[in-house]
Amino acid sequence: MRTESEMYQMIVDIAKQDDRVRAVYMNGSRTNPNVPKDIFQDYDIVYVVTDTKPFYEAEDWIYKFGEPLYMQTPEKMDKLRGRECHIEDTYGWLVIFKDGNRIDLHVNSISYAKSDILNDKLCKILLDKDNILPQILDSTDIDYHVKKPTEIYFRCDCNNFWWCLNNVAKGLWRDEIPYVMDMINFEIRPLLINILSWKIGINTGFSCSVGKSGKFLKRYLSDEMYTRFIDTYSDGNLDHLWSSVFGMCDLFNEVANEIALKLGFTYNHEEAKASMKYLDVVHTLPKDANDIPSFESQE
Repeated sequence: MRTESEMYQMIVDIAKQDDRVRAVYMNGSRTNPNVPKDIFQDYDIVYVVTDTKPFYEAEDWIYKFGEPLYMQTPEKMDKLRGRECHIEDTYGWLVIFKDGNRIDLHVNSISYAKSDILNDKLCKILLDKDNILPQILDSTDIDYHVKKPTEIYFRCDCNNFWWCLNNVAKGLWRDEIPYVMDMINFEIRPLLINILSWKIGINTGFSCSVGKSGKFLKRYLSDEMYTRFIDTYSDGNLDHLWSSVFGMCDLFNEVANEIALKLGFTYNHEEAKASMKYLDVVHTLPKDANDIPSFESQE
């Protein structure tokens, strides 16, 4: 596997030797000082070029960087599918090479690059032959820090969490596991991650990022709370799924209460209780039930 210094040297040397390439900049995790380095980090590289067409028309151009194991060309796929794309502005290759290194390489037009680099604070200029790129500050992940929620945002997220659980309940009762998994992981879980992120934000002065999909939650939560969060991930067993859903509810309710107290927000306790009551009823509802018991009789 080529070393980091070897990869950087190659990336810059190829650009220097090609007159069509006028500048090079990098973004992504390698420019973020708060992300630990490891062997799986890719090189997010942008070549600023006079014209993108000669690059995407040359099928073997990417071999300058090494022999690919396999790759993806997102803009090419979009074009083949008839989706809107602007390959005259940007075109990319996502490549894993046979030595194990990965490059996400894009060629951007000069005008597109000038705008792009200003919209991403995780950028570092590696080469600028003509001083065409705007001056940028040192790379920072500040744009990805947890943002303090407004009370409206907090209350809407809480409502969405507790409401969407009724879909999970009916899916579990019907034994529709694919539907349940989608509802949990695409609707419910992001809201739980939001709540946990806000807790972390409060504790850190909203000065950190929890990463995509909450991948850095482990850094900031207590071992006990992180274990509770991980336990909400379940296999396809119905009993295990029910247990994980109740675990999500307990964790969400606890943290939402904490956030409301610390930020001076109003938390709808009755809504949470009603949602959990509905879950309890459906959980014990016989599979041959002809109706749902009245909730008035349970007051």
